Parts: sequence; C-alpha cells; structure tokens
Amino acid sequence: MGQKHLLLLTCFWVLSCALLLHASSDGLLRINLNKKRLDKGALTAAKLARHETRLRRRFDGSRQSLGDSSDDIVPLDNYLDTQYFGEIGIGTPPQNFTVIFDTGSSNLWIPSSKCYFSIACYLHHRYRSVKSKTYKKNGETCTITYGSGQIAGFFSEDNVLVGSLIVKNQKFIETTRETSPTFIIGKFDGILGLGFPEISVGGAPPIWQSMKEQNLVEKDVFSFWLNRDPDASAGGELVFGGVDSKHYKGSHTYVPVTRKGYWQFDMGDLLIDGHSTGYCAGGCAAIVDSGTSLLAGPTTIIAQVNHAIGAEGIISTECKEVVREYGEMILELLIAQTSPQKVCTQIGLCVFDGTHSVSNPIESVVEKQKLGSDLFCTACEMAVVWIQNQLRENKTKELILNYANQLCERLPSPNGESTVDCHQISKMPNLAFTIADKTFTLTPEQYIVKLEQAGQTMCISGFMAFDIPPPRGPLWILGDVFMGAYHTVFDFGENKIGFAKSA
Repeated sequence: MGQKHLLLLTCFWVLSCALLLHASSDGLLRINLNKKRLDKGALTAAKLARHETRLRRRFDGSRQSLGDSSDDIVPLDNYLDTQYFGEIGIGTPPQNFTVIFDTGSSNLWIPSSKCYFSIACYLHHRYRSVKSKTYKKNGETCTITYGSGQIAGFFSEDNVLVGSLIVKNQKFIETTRETSPTFIIGKFDGILGLGFPEISVGGAPPIWQSMKEQNLVEKDVFSFWLNRDPDASAGGELVFGGVDSKHYKGSHTYVPVTRKGYWQFDMGDLLIDGHSTGYCAGGCAAIVDSGTSLLAGPTTIIAQVNHAIGAEGIISTECKEVVREYGEMILELLIAQTSPQKVCTQIGLCVFDGTHSVSNPIESVVEKQKLGSDLFCTACEMAVVWIQNQLRENKTKELILNYANQLCERLPSPNGESTVDCHQISKMPNLAFTIADKTFTLTPEQYIVKLEQAGQTMCISGFMAFDIPPPRGPLWILGDVFMGAYHTVFDFGENKIGFAKSA
C-alpha cells in the first residue's frame, strides 16, 4: 500500500511538472505566460492602486530598512494592472498558483489557508501548509502597505516549482489579509517578485537569487518576451537561464544597472517624431517593470506627448495662469541666457536650493494656499521646459506662448486615463526613447492601448504621469507597452539590462 501511494504521488508530481513546463531541448527553462485583455474594470483597479505616492514597506510593525536612509529606494508606484501571468507550484506535492512575474518587486507572496477575513483570499487559490511534505515553519510577520490597501501575513519556507526547476526552501509570504480592491478583482493569486534583494521585505531572497545559489540555471539571466498581438492565444514567455533567439531580431543593446533595488538604468531624451522633449535631454533614470502595463514618466513630457497625439486630459488652471502672467517673463529670461533651473526662482514662484527649484516655503495660514504655491512652482518649471524647446525651434513669441497654453490643456489627469480617437491612430507620430545613444521607437499601434467596455473599443494613451523629484528623479517606468515592443534581458550575473526588437 505504501508503494502504491508513493507511485501515485510520483505520477501526480510528474503531471504537475508537465502542466507547468514548456518542453525545451536547448537547456532553457520556459514559463508560458497567459494574457488577459485589458478592460475598463482592470484599468479602474489600476487607478485605485495608482493613488499611492510612496510604496511603504513594513516589517514587524516598523519601517523596513531599505538602505542608508528612508529615501534610499525610489518609492515606485506598483500599479498591479499587468495582463501577463503564469503558473508556479509550491510545496510537495505542488499546489499550483497563478502569479504575476513582477520585476518591480522582490517578494513571493500567495494567499494562505489561514486567511479568513479577506474576500480576495476566498476568490483565489490558497496555500495549505499541512498538505506539503517539504513545508518549514518560519512565522515572522510582515506587512506591505500600498496607497490603496495592504497585504499582511507571515513568512514560510517550502519548495517552489518553476517550470521544471525545484527551488528548495524558498522563503515566501503567506498572506492572511488582502485589503486592496485590486487583489479582489485581479486574475492572479499572488506575485512573484524578480527585483533585487535590496527591496525585499524581510530579507527574503528573490527566486532568481535562490536559483543562482542552488546552481539551477546555466546562465545568470532571465528574459521576457511579451506577445502584444491581441488575437494571439499565447501571451508570451519568461525564460530563465538564457534567451530564445526566436523571440527577438538583431542584437541586444545593454545598459548597466545604476542602482540595485529595481532594475534601474540611465536613459536619455524622449523624442516625438525625432524632436527632443527637452526634459530628459541631460539624462533621466528609468526602471523596467513587468508588473506595470503602461509607460509612466514626468508630467512635463507626458503633456507634450498628449498634445502630439491629441489625447484629452484635464485643464490646469494654475498652469494656464502661469503662462498668462509669467510666460513673457520666462521667455525673456531664457533669451537672456538665464539658467533654466533658476528662472522660476527669479520670478518668485520657486526657491532655488543650489541644484534645482523647490516650492516657495513661505508659511501660509491656509493649507490650501501652500498647496497652491506648490502647483504654481510645478507649473512654472514645466512652462520653462516647453518654452525652451520652442526657442530651439526658432518660433515666434506668439507661437511659443500659444503652444505652452495648449500644453496646459493636455496635462494628464492624476486620477484617470488620457483618451484618444481610435480613428486617428494612423496619423499619430512615432515616439522614441534614447537608451545607450540609440533610439528605441514606439509606433502609435504600439503605444496606444485598446480597452474593451460593454462591447465597445476605447483607446487610451499608453503614457501616464509619474513624478519623482530630484535627486532620485526625474524617473521613467517602462512597463509592458515598452517590453512588448522590445525583448528584454535581465542579467543578474553582470548587473545589466538588454533590449532588442521583439520578433
């Protein structure tokens, strides 16, 4: 009887492996990615999560140390609106879970059978430690807080089946509370983080680090191929241990990781039909994040993108007032070769701290007035960039100020998407990111996202606003819109990132 049970257990394990593994004769470990078409409901959930201005990570009730100071790690917004997910198994025999493979975080977490009071847990698969022969108790509690909710739970250790590989004694989180609406309506059970250990809550090693330490992969890399064809059944592949030459064209352009934590690197300007947007001409930081569907960048640039593609945002009263009252003065100061970083200080809307402008710190009796001064400073800084770009084009004063006023009307809404006319996509310009002195172009068909709502197609810009102040910013987040166009290699052996055109 014991041998029979052992045989049944072995068969069950082999069957589970077969379900999760994409057969390969080239030594690469392939994870099939499923794709869920974005809809209005998914975008609404993303908007709820997007309200956060700082991703706070806590451990045992206190702030988790992420470096030398609280500002050591960029407070990256975690939108959790990805449409790509895959399967892993946890325990022996493996219990299967659908997870997002997220390069913007580093922890593995899934719902626990001990999660009794969260609706999200009852709507997804839950891990049952009593059913695993390789479970090891840890018990340390943890909390990860997002702007729209949080997850809480405790650490455990067990074997994790990723494709055909068994990662032994992986430390992960069993969640006992999930309060974000995103987790309730999400099609995933949990998240498998592929970021660096520096942002891992509780010091849990990311799965790729465990693979490396246990000598499970031939090369210390993993790569994403995301299939952006809306009619294709395959969502893409995540490959551990190397790259699949069928997934890309030409060769990869590599850039070094400049700051561990997220997969961060230095990029240059964003070009609209070959023309500079100015703000990142001197360089910006960028993060590649497979857990974000869209592209997020500085509002100053997003407004220019919206203007170029005809996206409808919100009208900013403060922005238009700055252009009306101070536009000519900004223009004159720039013509007089005043440093752009000091223009808003000379006008009196900002204070220059030696490296960049900050809002005027004059105390106000009414907090709303203080908020207003922040908005005027921000609007002034954006106007300086816009006017400076137009000066380079040798435009007249009237055209320059009219252009800046138009951009004010194209500022993206902080709480919603910027819509475009689906019938005008073919007339929109190409946009290009400058990386390692090479341009990586996105066509309108690649950066416009189509959503389904009540049987109707709605088109939105693939760009959203995301502002991080200096010295950590300005910052771009390159999500699935970019990764779908460019096959991406994450090399944790040499700490570099590679991009090539997707096949």
